[in-house]
Amino acid sequence: MGDSVKNQYKPNYAVLPGDVLSDELEIRDMSQQELSKRTGLSAKHIVSIVKGKATITPETAIKLERAIGMPANYWLNLESNYQEIKARLDEEERLENDLNWLKRIPVAQMVKLNWIKRHKAKKDQLKEVLQFFGIASVDQWSQMWPRLSVAYRQSNQHMVLAEAVSAWLRKGELEAASIPCAPYNKQSFRQSLNRIRSLTDMSPQEFVPKMQALCAEAGVAVVFVPSLPKTGVSGATRWIHSNKAVIQLSLRYRSNDHLWFTFFHEAGHILLHGKKDLFIERTDKSSNGLDDEKEAEANHFAQNELIPAKALEQFIRKGSRTKADISSFAEQVGIAPGIVVGQLQHKGILDYQFCNDLKQFYKWNHEQDS
Repeated sequence: MGDSVKNQYKPNYAVLPGDVLSDELEIRDMSQQELSKRTGLSAKHIVSIVKGKATITPETAIKLERAIGMPANYWLNLESNYQEIKARLDEEERLENDLNWLKRIPVAQMVKLNWIKRHKAKKDQLKEVLQFFGIASVDQWSQMWPRLSVAYRQSNQHMVLAEAVSAWLRKGELEAASIPCAPYNKQSFRQSLNRIRSLTDMSPQEFVPKMQALCAEAGVAVVFVPSLPKTGVSGATRWIHSNKAVIQLSLRYRSNDHLWFTFFHEAGHILLHGKKDLFIERTDKSSNGLDDEKEAEANHFAQNELIPAKALEQFIRKGSRTKADISSFAEQVGIAPGIVVGQLQHKGILDYQFCNDLKQFYKWNHEQDS
């Protein structure tokens, strides 16, 4: 049974029922006008059937059976087969036109990460990608991710592709869907951040499950999704619905100071800004088409949450720059020393080449042996 289905013949042309009707009329030496009189169908309607502009309905099939003698099922099957084959051929033609879109999707890396399966035939690969996105055709892509076309303008598309970014975001959606969350509670989320801040000096194996659990209790799903080529994103924030937000992190920069800053930056968006916005943190530092003022607010929130501004100012005024001083200050404010290093480097107080050994650098599980 399996082989017969596998080897089932799929014709590459559709037989128009109107052509069959014309042949049958010719065999019987019957004009369309005579058929009109015999069936009660208007001459105009018969012309429409012959030209394929009108379908053969069950009522019409019964009339043709009585006037011509061929069973109603014959006409209905003919019409059904025609519509099915025509739809399939139209789909194949549309898929052919959509293959250019597929080139903008990082298929190889998505296959490597086991997000999708590899197919030899390009059309089969396109169908696989469409299924990953959960859309019927490429036409729906721009409707599901309309703001990406604004955020990633043509001038930047040689470096970053909106289609690739959407694939990364889609994986985040799928991961977030598997995380049960309580309804979003702003006060609860705010309190969870204080507890999460104490996790910064732990390994990912320790802090990730704790971070995810604390956020889920407050209605926020935190997902870690490896970056894809031509995405250039370190994090993103969006709302799945009014009671569930998603923070998505890519480990793009690897170091703990960048990861934790990005997390608190995204948390700032959730607490400070609207539920309809999509915030994407781009590594190329260019404008992403979103509100720059909101980005600045999220930056300020992250900086102050990680290291209280007054405490950092006092430390900077002391002029202390040694690793011992930085580690002592980090212990004093209850934060990982690498985060202090990152803040000092960002402010231009510490050269980017100094004290990087105080930072922690992360790898994905699939990279551990590479």
